[in-house]
Amino acid sequence: MIAADPKLSKFNPLPRILAFDEFNTGTHGWCELIGNHDGHGNLDTVDVHMRDFRPPQLSSCDFFDIGTHAAMSGNYALKVATRPVTGHTAVAIRRLTMARRGVVQFETYFTYKSEAATAESSLGNSFGDIEWDGNLHPSEAQFGAFTVATDLCDGEGIRYHCVARYQNTDLDHNFTRRWMYPVVPEPTPRENLHNQENLSPTEDFTAPDPEDWRPLDEEPQFLCYNEVPTKVNWHYLRWQFDTRTRTNIELQVNDRIMDMRQVPVPAYPDKYDGLENLLNFYVSVRTHSPVRNFLFLDSALISVDW
Repeated sequence: MIAADPKLSKFNPLPRILAFDEFNTGTHGWCELIGNHDGHGNLDTVDVHMRDFRPPQLSSCDFFDIGTHAAMSGNYALKVATRPVTGHTAVAIRRLTMARRGVVQFETYFTYKSEAATAESSLGNSFGDIEWDGNLHPSEAQFGAFTVATDLCDGEGIRYHCVARYQNTDLDHNFTRRWMYPVVPEPTPRENLHNQENLSPTEDFTAPDPEDWRPLDEEPQFLCYNEVPTKVNWHYLRWQFDTRTRTNIELQVNDRIMDMRQVPVPAYPDKYDGLENLLNFYVSVRTHSPVRNFLFLDSALISVDW
């Protein structure tokens, strides 16, 4: 049946599909991530670096030169967009729970871009590692990173995150093109509650210290940017993890499959009440330059082996 359905046949799901999010028909529960606030609903108590993550939007992928590109399937994709502020992050989250423990798989078709500059807003014909030569475009070096991740908690109250980040450039705008993972859990609002004055609005909320990120593979992965910021090519991503063992399994991006079984998944030292069977997914995009960065998802599919 899946092979006969053109909407599903481009995926490789596990036996049970939990969610099929075709963004041509809406946002399907993907929303802005915002930090916790106090019992008075006072948004000023939200962590300063989580107050402006920006909501995801439905986008027809419009660009100044060609007009409407549209998505891979239909008119609309889910767009996650940063502000043009160095270090700014935008996050979209999908909140579920799990009925059983087992293998979970997230699949999506995505593309990433820096905002196309017009003559009035141009940063010039060179940036980072790139000098414009008719084929190479400086906007490729203006893109920072995007992340796919989870927020999980099992029936024993153990909370943890599985995380994979594609770092296109380092903070000095040099190409790295590496898949990365953090070796520390994401700081919590409780940990930051009395430290707000020391937090930066552009702090990396997943793992603030760049030294806490490790490369997944020794070899870089060159993705199809296609020369200018207004050419959109869709990439396939498939990611598996196991909630029985609290471990990653593997990450596939286009034709490259990376074994993640040895990647550490640090758990929080404290146990959590009120998060039993948490099964959250998020995607984020982070700019390392004063240029807006975009992550587009054509569609996403979440499946399990339960």
